[in-house]
Amino acid sequence: MSTSSFACMWSDLESVGRVASGGYRRFAWTAEDHTLREWFASECARRGLDVTVDRVGNQWGWWWDGPGTVDEAVAAGRKAVVTGSHLDSVPDGGAFDGPLGVVSALAAVDSLRAAGITPTVPVAVTNFVDEEGARFGIACAGSRVLTGQLDPATALALTDADGTTYADALRAAGRDPEAFGPDQEALRRVGAFVELHVEQGRALVDLDAPVAVASDIWPHGRWRFDFPGEANHAGTTRLEDRRDAMLGYADLVLGARQVATQRGCVATVGKVHVTPGGVNAIPSHVTGWLDARGADEDQVVDMVDDLTARAQETGATVTRESWTPTTRFDQGLSDRLRRVLDRDAGVSAPVLGTGAGHDAGILATAGVPSAMLFVRNPTGVSHSPAEHAERDDCLAGVAALADCLADLAAGPSRGEEAP
Repeated sequence: MSTSSFACMWSDLESVGRVASGGYRRFAWTAEDHTLREWFASECARRGLDVTVDRVGNQWGWWWDGPGTVDEAVAAGRKAVVTGSHLDSVPDGGAFDGPLGVVSALAAVDSLRAAGITPTVPVAVTNFVDEEGARFGIACAGSRVLTGQLDPATALALTDADGTTYADALRAAGRDPEAFGPDQEALRRVGAFVELHVEQGRALVDLDAPVAVASDIWPHGRWRFDFPGEANHAGTTRLEDRRDAMLGYADLVLGARQVATQRGCVATVGKVHVTPGGVNAIPSHVTGWLDARGADEDQVVDMVDDLTARAQETGATVTRESWTPTTRFDQGLSDRLRRVLDRDAGVSAPVLGTGAGHDAGILATAGVPSAMLFVRNPTGVSHSPAEHAERDDCLAGVAALADCLADLAAGPSRGEEAP
């Protein structure tokens, strides 16, 4: 496989949204996002892929050399094989989370064409918008609205840290909020979706394998905890007279670690807003956001219930902002990917669950046959500038993805129905 296309694309993206730490700030519907979207459209056009944009703003680059249009192929029962990921980031995020999947998808198309492979069904590369939810607070917003799992009115009313609504951000980006919503016409084209992603942990390091197949996404959700208090002077107010909202928040942070350990889960309080926010002022209100995940759905629910009861004793109100139960990827599709990897590598490919959410999981929940490939991350670190993947492992991921796409785009395996 030629490595030049991967290297060139990766180089093009390296400077977009990069900050002093070496990480990235690539938030949805910002100038950086616009640059990334233009880059994606340009790369698709350079390959002769027909670019479409659905009602949410997700981008699709279509490869179809067969008779008729893509829609005519779909109507004839030839639903598309789709791959891709996202280009946005968390604050100070790493380079690989999302972009690795998009760049690998385009490089896989190059590899298939170089090998002279002509798909029997349409193939598409996609760039999902606002996967991280870093600006407006809801992860996978692009795929959630697309599939009808997030009400468009709710999404449009979301605000960022500056008070800009999602609707206003769309207008500033040249999109019409009135057209924003689920898009069944776009979804009906998709017969199978395969997302390649950097692993967000160290399992592949321990297993000494470059690529794995995903089994499922752990149940996960986000909750907002609002703690009441009373503002007062930090120097003249006696301790016994204080109503310090920060104390309830501090108990949440410590309690999350304690209860997560007891329940075999993970819990993170990674965002806080303090009012009035002065060094010498007792907080009158503190809002903290809890991220809760785990392999066992019941344990995650019980953990959040425990923390909610604990917070309510201090007068807090708790609001669930999102919740996704255990998401299992399509077994037939995942088995097929694993057989391809086993055949090519000569050894059994690992199968891993993950605690990270992905657009593939949202599509799977919506009934789209979906699967994922993970590429080894030697640091085990993600959502950080330390996130990494070695060049050879990235190229192994491209090769694995290309082989899987070739197998899927050739039609059903012997004795199987199309996914």
